[in-house]
Amino acid sequence: MHEIGTHNVVNFAGFTFNMDTLQMTWLTMAIVILIAFLATRSLSLVPRGWQNLIEMLVVALLEQVDSIMGPKGRKLAPLIITLFLFILISNWLGLVPGFTSPTNDANTTFGLALMVVILLHILGVCFKGVGYLKHFFEPFVPFVIINVIEEIAKPITLAFRLFGNILAGEILIIILGLLLPIWMPIPSIVWLAFSLFVGVVQAFIFTMLSMAYLSNGIKDNHHD
Repeated sequence: MHEIGTHNVVNFAGFTFNMDTLQMTWLTMAIVILIAFLATRSLSLVPRGWQNLIEMLVVALLEQVDSIMGPKGRKLAPLIITLFLFILISNWLGLVPGFTSPTNDANTTFGLALMVVILLHILGVCFKGVGYLKHFFEPFVPFVIINVIEEIAKPITLAFRLFGNILAGEILIIILGLLLPIWMPIPSIVWLAFSLFVGVVQAFIFTMLSMAYLSNGIKDNHHD
């Protein structure tokens, strides 16, 4: 694993790029595509192997989509499923020696959260027309500032919840590896197993919150 605080950065055209994050992001996308390919290359009526695993995941997520987003949510199901898989693989990638999680970089988590919030308002206008924007002025026009601050807070809280949990978990794994002798691996193994669980939970939470936000843009009864 990388030492704490070290990053492979490249400066280009006045911008600084974290190459660790970029490389791991591309690797995560490749893994997600590979999983989808393995699960669908030989579909059968009786699922087995990768198909069985992915079908269980898809069914579980579709149930959540129907419950949270309603019938119209099925149109966004591919995005929701892809988002969950991407975050899950990203969270787990940093547990592999020599790799880092794209989600331990606030730029990645904030980008994902910003995508969700922007998509929310695009869907709101597409499904409900320009009248969707009136909720910014409810219950009274002076509340527009409060409502705008609330909208700004959505991607920030969504991003930093995921970023903080994944980064803290990876730092603790590195610290345990540095402090504990090689003949005492049990604490590290226990924490590694717990981190795998946390990776699932954080991917699930991010996805569920994203669905809750997006549902405001497609459901007929928009709440403030």
